[in-house]
Amino acid sequence: MDWLYTLFMGEGIAHTLLVLSLVITVGIMLSKVKICGISLGVTWILFVGIAAGHFGMTVDHNTLHFIKEFGLVLFVFSIGLQVGPGFFSSFKEGGIKMVSCAAAVVLLGALTTYIIHVATGTPMPTMVGIMSGAVTNTPGLGAAQQAYTDSTGINDPTIALGYAVAYPLGVVGIILSIIAVRFLTRVNFAEENKALEAINNDHSNVERHSVEFTNGALEGHTIAHLRELINRSFVISRIMHKDGTIAIADGTSTLLIGEKLRVICSPEDSEAVIAFLGQPIEMSKEEWGTNADSPTQLVSRRIVITKHTINGKKLSDLRLRTKYNINITRINRAGIDLIPYQGMELQMGDRVMVVGQEKAIEQVANVLGNSLKKLNEPQLLTIFFGIALGVLFGSIPLMSIPQPVKLGLAGGPLIIALLIGRFGPHFHLVTYTTMSANLMLREVGLAMFLAGVGIGAGDGFIDAIVGGGYRWIGYGFIITVLPLLIVGLFARLKLKMNYYTLMGLMAGSVTDPPALGYANATAGNDMPAVGYATVYPVVMFLRVLTAQLLILMVA
Repeated sequence: MDWLYTLFMGEGIAHTLLVLSLVITVGIMLSKVKICGISLGVTWILFVGIAAGHFGMTVDHNTLHFIKEFGLVLFVFSIGLQVGPGFFSSFKEGGIKMVSCAAAVVLLGALTTYIIHVATGTPMPTMVGIMSGAVTNTPGLGAAQQAYTDSTGINDPTIALGYAVAYPLGVVGIILSIIAVRFLTRVNFAEENKALEAINNDHSNVERHSVEFTNGALEGHTIAHLRELINRSFVISRIMHKDGTIAIADGTSTLLIGEKLRVICSPEDSEAVIAFLGQPIEMSKEEWGTNADSPTQLVSRRIVITKHTINGKKLSDLRLRTKYNINITRINRAGIDLIPYQGMELQMGDRVMVVGQEKAIEQVANVLGNSLKKLNEPQLLTIFFGIALGVLFGSIPLMSIPQPVKLGLAGGPLIIALLIGRFGPHFHLVTYTTMSANLMLREVGLAMFLAGVGIGAGDGFIDAIVGGGYRWIGYGFIITVLPLLIVGLFARLKLKMNYYTLMGLMAGSVTDPPALGYANATAGNDMPAVGYATVYPVVMFLRVLTAQLLILMVA
């Protein structure tokens, strides 16, 4: 039976795969357990990994480091690629406020660390290790270790021990802080969903109106000229002439008094556009559709862009309206309806609403693809090319104090993924991935990361606690919870921040993937991921910077 003992307790590829797979399997099974209705989810993988490491089921250090870092890269890159299309608009609408709150969490954590150092006499290098573990920030740990070694010429093992001791309860403390804010502010998920729906309606959707054209000063002008005069974003998709016939509208169409118009515009522009054109009237979708008296029978249909050659092309380049006598009324991208314009660049996965004759729409579908099967093909080129760029970007020294401050293997890939998700089609990169494929990458990456951290922290974990490190657990818990509760309650009560977004902000302010996993599972939507991605890059930089500054204060 020596082979069995070697397989479980020895070394080698088979041993590594077995330990990693068992830790993840048991952790996922335990994630189904709820205590008082609350589950820690996949965070259980971390604790199972600690137990495995404690009982000798260790993995080669270099191999374990690769597993942990590659898992983290997969996790953050998948998040960035998914939220990239909506990231920059969300940053404009509330990003500065969110980043300010996250920065406050970082600064309060550093201040709390310094106060505990002064009050207890715990060496600052140890406290920085505890702080990095309390906020689950591995790059901060690495920066602190390197800053201390370069400034003193020796290593301090208590930095890593402080990190390992504080990390597990740090993960729990972050999730408990999120839960505490929920109960202290009496969050009602039904109300949050209504508020979220209202926000989406205000910022994402488009409205459709029927308008009778009555502005005599504009009679005989083309639709293109009207757009220049009002300088608002709108589309006139169809015109019902006085004799009841319906025609497709384009930029060259001229308008006459008494004609009825089908207008698509954003909610914030609707009042101005309607007042500019005439007066609103009531007309059903059926009245705007097939008309027995009309020489053309018009239908509307969503067409999905699935041809690689269309990715990054502008609407004006395709000339669909001119060639096929159709009208594109809106484009749905990542769940958001957009008003089309001639300079808009199309992306794989866009859902285009086309109005026109049945035959013409079929021709447009052939041009754009409309083959859902093609969307299921994995875009491995974009993923691995993006990861490579992210690693390069994360390795660039941003500043030196005296050691270089870098975004690292988490911040770099995340920022590149956000940029690729938003601007990739400009360079003909296919950024679309199905939700199921994206979630698979996320969860596999997160599981690898948690297992790696847990197995690595298990060896020596109990000895550190028995030898006085139990006090470090309390210090770490204070550093974790106090800043999060202060800022979380302020953001919720004073700033009236949506709870789903707040969960992502709190997880991002401590750069904690398990907390984001919990937030995503609780919310059931992508709002936590957007909040996390909004604050993560700035927070990562501040975490590395503050860790080095605290070390250099006493080195």
